[in-house]
Amino acid sequence: MQEIWEIISNFFETTVFTYGAILLVSYALLAVCSLIAVRRWVIMDKFQDGEVLLTSPLAPGISVIAPAYNEGMTIIYNVRSLLTLKYARYEIIVVNDGSTDDSMDQLIKEFHLVPVDFAYNAKIQTRPVKKIYKSTNPAYAKLTIIDKVNGKSKADAVNAGINAAAYDYFVCTDVDCILHENTIIELIKPVMKEKNKRVIATGATLRAANSNTFDQGVMVGVRAPSQLIPRFQEVEYIRAFVLGKMGWTLLNCVPNVSGGLGLFDKEIAIRCGGYDHTSFGEDMELMTRMVRYARDNRIDYAIRYIPKTLCWTEVPSTLAVFGRQRTRWARGLAQLMHAHFGMFLRPRYGKFGLIVFPYNFFFELLAPIIEFGGIVYYIIAIIMGWINWPTALVLLVFVYTYAIMITTLAILYDQITFRYYNSWRDVVLLCLMPFMEFFLYHPLIVFFSLRGYYFFLTGKKAGWGNMQRRGFQVVPNR
Repeated sequence: MQEIWEIISNFFETTVFTYGAILLVSYALLAVCSLIAVRRWVIMDKFQDGEVLLTSPLAPGISVIAPAYNEGMTIIYNVRSLLTLKYARYEIIVVNDGSTDDSMDQLIKEFHLVPVDFAYNAKIQTRPVKKIYKSTNPAYAKLTIIDKVNGKSKADAVNAGINAAAYDYFVCTDVDCILHENTIIELIKPVMKEKNKRVIATGATLRAANSNTFDQGVMVGVRAPSQLIPRFQEVEYIRAFVLGKMGWTLLNCVPNVSGGLGLFDKEIAIRCGGYDHTSFGEDMELMTRMVRYARDNRIDYAIRYIPKTLCWTEVPSTLAVFGRQRTRWARGLAQLMHAHFGMFLRPRYGKFGLIVFPYNFFFELLAPIIEFGGIVYYIIAIIMGWINWPTALVLLVFVYTYAIMITTLAILYDQITFRYYNSWRDVVLLCLMPFMEFFLYHPLIVFFSLRGYYFFLTGKKAGWGNMQRRGFQVVPNR
């Protein structure tokens, strides 16, 4: 038994050590690439005149699509936020995906909506559209509301919006998101300045809106989330976008554009068949198919990310809702890997096949499995008395401090560069989270990821669901 354990132990420790070393080096390289990319963006942004895009007739038209399902708690504030966007040529399309609450009634009353005849061209198949509404008030001329049969997925709702979109680019967001007034301008800039490549998607940083304050759909105060679970997510978002996505954009290897906010080339999206309504990670899946289409058709493409926060979203504040969200994300990742495994290490698909897909497979999909295996391994080793405590403790301290360093670097660099928080107290609160993340938050991520993989393997049925919004803090009427 001792000999068998030594063989297993040597194999496991060698494999996991190599895996961990590559992962830590990858994080360090991404951090360096991200710092370079953010610095370049800050310098170049000073010389880009966004005001021209507000009035120029040559500015590309953009359709802003926001799917909604039972969002009665926040829908009016969110639509008003969309109506404050600044840009020369854009439209807003809100898709009511068969809500069972009073979302549609609120929209009709608030924005003076009436049914209209609309040239709806179903290039992507969706559940039936019941009615399309426009406002009788000229102030809301840019607003279109689609009322459709519930498609049991966000993807089906967005596809209906794409079918109704009049312009060549569309911005996909969630109706529970609050967007910065210059969101469209910032997202289209990478498309306008790119000379040699076709930019098929652009993304930007997301941040939690849970403790922010709003006035008529406009954010008037930014604060770090007061609750523990949202605050952990705020830290996770900053790290993922500032030190993750920005590092990948320097290499033109962005793995996906967040479903909360992204600008997409409508032609490429339609040719790919739109969002997959059967996918639990529809944003990742669409991005993968768009890249696949571009490579198959020899389109020299680019995917860009910008470090500026343009979107604030209400993140889950309870463990139950957070668990459902992360389980769905993990299930979506497993679906994606299974459906597109033919891209794995295929030179035909360029950097996506040789770098992005292998990275996502080894360090995103397999990471929770390897971590869980490591926990089981060390529990057995402790029980059997076969663990080398000095070495184990040194490795644990090293990984723990390394994780704190990476996350703290992301938070401080983000604050120094953009100054989103007026109070450094909020920054300090966020910097304290990495010390607890290792023991409180990360184990939850591993558990919900494994649950998502289990649901994928067993084919458990699940729908889009309701996040049970609590609503935003609103400045009282004076």
